[in-house]
Amino acid sequence: MPGRDSPDPVTGFDTPSLEFDFPRLKIGFAEYEEGPTGCTVFLFDEGAVTAVDVRGGMPGVVESEYQFHHAICFAGGSLHGLEAVSGVRAVLTDKAAPSSPPPLPLVAGAIIFDWFNRKGFVYPDKALGEAATEAASPGRFFYGRRGAGRWAGVGQGGAIREIGATKIAVFTVVNALGDIVDREGRVRTRDHRHPYDKLEARLARGAKSRPDEVGRHTTLTLVVTNQKWTHGELNQIGRQVHASMARAIQPFHTTRDGDVLFTATTGEVENRRLKSTTDFGLIASELAWDAVLNSLG
Repeated sequence: MPGRDSPDPVTGFDTPSLEFDFPRLKIGFAEYEEGPTGCTVFLFDEGAVTAVDVRGGMPGVVESEYQFHHAICFAGGSLHGLEAVSGVRAVLTDKAAPSSPPPLPLVAGAIIFDWFNRKGFVYPDKALGEAATEAASPGRFFYGRRGAGRWAGVGQGGAIREIGATKIAVFTVVNALGDIVDREGRVRTRDHRHPYDKLEARLARGAKSRPDEVGRHTTLTLVVTNQKWTHGELNQIGRQVHASMARAIQPFHTTRDGDVLFTATTGEVENRRLKSTTDFGLIASELAWDAVLNSLG
């Protein structure tokens, strides 16, 4: 941190986790308790074809334009948290075989604003990105207030499904302006009243709407599969899933949100039962809803 030594990263947790089998995917978590804040890093052992869908008023995302990535880093700290991406890249560079020019790991990053009710200038820096990458392991995702969701409005969540040899996983960090709504239509956050009902009550009282303030709310999501898709197909799947998440988070993609969804494939499987992007997107959309609910911890 500027003007002081960095706090010590925390990378070991005994909180609830989602356990699964996805051999070419590793996930790392690191936090600064002094923030509190953290990051979550998704590593693809042999890289992954990727696409991104960015919506909302003020997203914070870097290096998303590449159509192939070795890692994706979600972090707190708002724009300062994008520094964690350089830590991920540093570790991947060190682990790669020396070459000239040097290895160039492609690492995308996206951040949430988690400065609410925090004291001190502590954010996910290069050292925290390095710690999360070094600690990455397969088959475990800590949900709730862990990793990038450490000081989010809600937390981070995940869900996974296998259909034959195809694996589909969705991981999300929820720091949304909107409320989480379950499949029975029940509001699960804040005062458990639906945002539309509260709006109608304000209109009935003649109260004024609050002005829009950009940049303080965000939901970050990764849809990852081993099913082979082209970049264009991933783009379509990502748009479909991202739009579907408006069922789980209401309202969604507002001026005050900066929502980002990555879609990635490790490309190992061609499952004839799932050759339709529409069908695949429908399944992934339900998993995204599950992941949002799982973020409640």
